[in-house]
Amino acid sequence: MVAYLCPFDMKRDIFQAIADPTRRAIIALIALQAMTPNAIAENFHTTRQAVSKHLRILTECELVTQEQKGREIYYRLKIDKMKEIDEWLEQYRKIWESRFEQLDTLLSELKQQENMR
Repeated sequence: MVAYLCPFDMKRDIFQAIADPTRRAIIALIALQAMTPNAIAENFHTTRQAVSKHLRILTECELVTQEQKGREIYYRLKIDKMKEIDEWLEQYRKIWESRFEQLDTLLSELKQQENMR
């Protein structure tokens, strides 16, 4: 069983972190390349401080890492944490697929019954 609680703030977990649309957008941005907070903030209609708060939450939940390069801090996505989310979702993906297969079967049976009339 994988623990999803953040190490610094036991009230937040990975799923709370990704529940926010701005944080999901930040994740999408830094998935392509590491970026500074200023570069990230340029993509949003919000303040640099608001972006920093989102980055802090993502960092606390270990979804992103910080890398100091000279005077700049770059944020990079931690792919292994995203894999944890995907593994958790996989159990539900199997349930959904099973239900869709059942629905396909039912629709096929109903279509056959209608064609017999």
